[in-house]
Amino acid sequence: MKYLKVIAFTHKQIELKELGKLVICQESLTDKLAAVKAEFGIAEIFYLATCNRVEFVMLTPTLVDKAFATRFIERMDIGLCPNHMDTFIDAALIYEDKDALNHLLRTSCSLESLVVGEKEILAQLRRAYEHCREAGLTGDGMRMFMSCVVKTAKEVYTHTNISKNPISVVSLAYRKLNSLKLCTNARILIIGAGETNQNISKYLQKHKFSNFSVFNRTLAKAEKLAADLNGEAYDLEALKIYNKGFDVIITCTSAVEPIITPEIYASLLAGETTRKTIVDLAIPNDTAPEVLEQFPINFIEVHSLTEVAKRNLQERYQELVHAEAIIENNICEFLQQLKQRRIELAMRCVPEKIKEIRNTAINSVFADEVQGMDKQSREVLERVINYMEKKYISVPMVMAKDILINSN
Repeated sequence: MKYLKVIAFTHKQIELKELGKLVICQESLTDKLAAVKAEFGIAEIFYLATCNRVEFVMLTPTLVDKAFATRFIERMDIGLCPNHMDTFIDAALIYEDKDALNHLLRTSCSLESLVVGEKEILAQLRRAYEHCREAGLTGDGMRMFMSCVVKTAKEVYTHTNISKNPISVVSLAYRKLNSLKLCTNARILIIGAGETNQNISKYLQKHKFSNFSVFNRTLAKAEKLAADLNGEAYDLEALKIYNKGFDVIITCTSAVEPIITPEIYASLLAGETTRKTIVDLAIPNDTAPEVLEQFPINFIEVHSLTEVAKRNLQERYQELVHAEAIIENNICEFLQQLKQRRIELAMRCVPEKIKEIRNTAINSVFADEVQGMDKQSREVLERVINYMEKKYISVPMVMAKDILINSN
């Protein structure tokens, strides 16, 4: 497990608005990860980006420290200026070995989240891993770690009250939006058709909101969400010419540059001058700062939810204790599984070696004696050798596992 390393940039050390500078465009992610994997001697790697963290999880024998992190981020070509690079590297958290596994388990159980108890993080972690697994960036090692991650998170959510009456970033955002007392026929523009907007749409639908227009880079995804909401669908470019007005914009995309510029916002107003509402759950924000400076807006963003999240953490303190006990038990179990897996890998050549010995004995060392046997004797000899072969394959594995268990 000493090869497990994590470079983490989280909301605990870095302002949420700044974290967005580390987000990598999905279209270029696989190529960039493959490049650093090859260049830095990394056996397996995956990348996790959520609204409050950006992390690189890797298996590598290379020393991972702040100097390595600097070279690594530079090679990822995210486009940080030198001043930002120094700030981020100073704030980076680097974990290895058992600490790295503990961090991954705490993350999957939402103990490291902005809002403790939100289950979304587990799904996000699994999707991040699956994306890299399908791209060939991970293998058997990361598979074992992720199995432990998923098992532990499920136990925490099942056997503690940490997610009882969950308060996720999405639900917190909806509560703030709902406090504005909007009428249910308010015109709502939804920009982005990903999971976050799908989730907040469910809240809106549940509370009888009915007037939706969905915009997305991929029109088919906009059409799917719009169909669920009985609304209209547009591609993202249509924002520039949309002229039906709005009361609320809900936006969450993976864009690295603002989607809502002053020009687009002014056009969307269609001549209206009343105060509007923007719910921006993207990191980095989809709303350009100039929009907030130039227009009267009720602005709800992830950063503004921090104080509510802190209160949430305090209320769930006792559940953290229970969750941490489950995590520690799973780490102990995993260490045992890891040792057994190492034995299996070390001994997987035993069957081939035994077959080689068998073939050499029959076809070379004792070839003349075997040829001199009658058919019935050769059949008996064959059955004896097959029996012994199976035992010689299984016995060393059993003995090795017994030694491992007894040594603990």
